[in-house]
Amino acid sequence: MTNIVVFGGTGYAGSAIVREALSRGIAVTAVARDTSKLDAAEGLTLAQGDAFDADFVADVTKGADVVIVSLSAVQADGSELKDKFQHFVDAATAAGARLGIVGGAGSLLVAEGGPALVDTDSFPDEVKPEAKGHGKILEALRAGDYTGDVDWFYVSPAAAFGSWNPGERRGTYRTTDDLLLTDAEGNSDISGADYAIAIVDEVEHPAHHRARFGVAY
Repeated sequence: MTNIVVFGGTGYAGSAIVREALSRGIAVTAVARDTSKLDAAEGLTLAQGDAFDADFVADVTKGADVVIVSLSAVQADGSELKDKFQHFVDAATAAGARLGIVGGAGSLLVAEGGPALVDTDSFPDEVKPEAKGHGKILEALRAGDYTGDVDWFYVSPAAAFGSWNPGERRGTYRTTDDLLLTDAEGNSDISGADYAIAIVDEVEHPAHHRARFGVAY
C-alpha cells in the first residue's frame, strides 16, 4: 500500500488531497498544528505537531512513499517557507520518498517568455507576498539550492483556485508546464477536488520528475 504524508492536511488543498488519497485506498498521515478538524477514517493517521520542527518532520515521514507539503509560503511571523524548506528535503531524502509541493499560480507565465502572472497589473497586491514566496521555492528547487537527492514535483493550480472559489468535482483536468492555462472565455479555474485528483494521479503514476506542472480545466 502506498503511504503519503500531507503537511497542512487540514487546509483547503491539503484536506482535499487527504480525501482523494483515502478514497483510493492510499494510507495517509495528515499533519497539522491542530488535527481536530479532521474526522477519523480508515487509512488515516493524524499527526499533530510543528511542521518546522526538523526532528518531528523526520519522525513523521519515516516509511513514507510521498511527502506532500501544502503550507503557506509566508508564515504568520513573516518568515518564508523557502528558508525552512531544507528539512522537508532532508526528510524525504532519508525516507526515500518523492516530495510534492502544493505551489501557487503566480509564477506561471501568461505568455511565452512572460510575464509571470504575479507581475501583471491585474494580480492582487494583497496576495503578492504569498505568490512570490511560492515562486522562490520553485526557483530554489530548480537551481539545486537544497542539498539532497530528492525526486520532487511542484504543482501550480489555476489562477482562480482557493477556498473562495471551491467549484465542483468534474473528474477532469488539463496540465501545463510553465504557461497559465485558460479556457475559451479566458478563465483559469480548477476546483479543490480536481486539483487533488491531479496530485494523487501524480502520486500513483509519476510523470513529472524534478519539475513543475500546472493544473486547470
